[in-house]
Amino acid sequence: MSVHFTPQEFASRCNRATAALLQAGLDGILLFAPESHYYLTGYDTFGFAMFQCMVLRADGEIALLTRLPDLRQAQQTSTLNDDQIHIWTEVEGANPALHLAKLLSEMKLSGGNLGIETQTVGLTAFNGTLVNKALAGTELTEASDIIRHLRRDKSAQEIDYHRQAAKLSDDALDAALNITGPGAFEGDILAAMQGAVFKGGGGYAGNEFIVGSGEAALLCRYQSAPRHLDAEDQLTLEWSGARFRYQAAMMRTLLVGHANDKQRAMHTAATEALLACEDAIKPGRPMGEVYAAHESVFDAHGLQHARLQACGYGMGAVFNPIWVDFPMFYKDNPLIMNTGNVYFLHMILMDSDDGHAMCWGHSVLVKDNGVERLSRSSLDLVVL
Repeated sequence: MSVHFTPQEFASRCNRATAALLQAGLDGILLFAPESHYYLTGYDTFGFAMFQCMVLRADGEIALLTRLPDLRQAQQTSTLNDDQIHIWTEVEGANPALHLAKLLSEMKLSGGNLGIETQTVGLTAFNGTLVNKALAGTELTEASDIIRHLRRDKSAQEIDYHRQAAKLSDDALDAALNITGPGAFEGDILAAMQGAVFKGGGGYAGNEFIVGSGEAALLCRYQSAPRHLDAEDQLTLEWSGARFRYQAAMMRTLLVGHANDKQRAMHTAATEALLACEDAIKPGRPMGEVYAAHESVFDAHGLQHARLQACGYGMGAVFNPIWVDFPMFYKDNPLIMNTGNVYFLHMILMDSDDGHAMCWGHSVLVKDNGVERLSRSSLDLVVL
């Protein structure tokens, strides 16, 4: 079995989850987020793109409803036994939500007060409509926050996987630096970065590695138009190593050929903001204070027009299509940071007025006395 935690850790997670259900007055919860499935049982699949649901009852009973292609996936990657895995039948006109209703009846949850995760790619609007119709006699309460709040506070083993992911992220940066320069092909740079992660024992990240040069260095998303770098150029990279789905994202803007005064000034501001945000991360303090530190530095440097409205977010075991995990650093966010949280801090400057980008970021672990920077890479400006 490809299960990466002890039975004791999974039992502890389920106990915390059922306690949260009881506190919320719920008889059970319909879990559609793949991150929730992975957290509670280790179940690891991209089968969430189809209809599947994990049901957790408030007394700890758990069951999975999925498709036949994921039967062995559940058997080999999760703590579920065969009696807990239920397959819905695929035929023309099949309605998997009716199979879910039948499963809930067998679990004596029909007509109860059930939580449901809707804020997830694991439940499309189409399938959500099927569920609402099939469970018309059951009270469904929005409960997307229950498991994702539990996932914020990482165990010692989870932290170790984040550290391993951070090492892979650093290895990927080293690989990029080795081949980046005038004339380098973005496809080769991506291949080197992803190859370093795979060679180091890692896996796919929660989304595509982001690469953009020239004017595309001002993009925060991957776009499928690789190019060769000019003799004078800028290259923005955002990527993450991944170890057993746990991630530790990084971001850099590398300069090719020459760094002008504006780029040097932007780099100074970005690294100063990054350090200020690290200093602002303290357990027991609201996340909004971190964004305020980011905002204050950039505005003092006259770069308000180039900054974004967020400066980072949670890291965890996250599935496609994106590695962004709950929660996010934005203005006045009152959510309290806890020891054991892992965050990606990104200081993004995109100045469309003069076409310059400067983006700097890495992942950190919240500790009792502040943060542990998970990356070993230098914050110095890079000119290749």
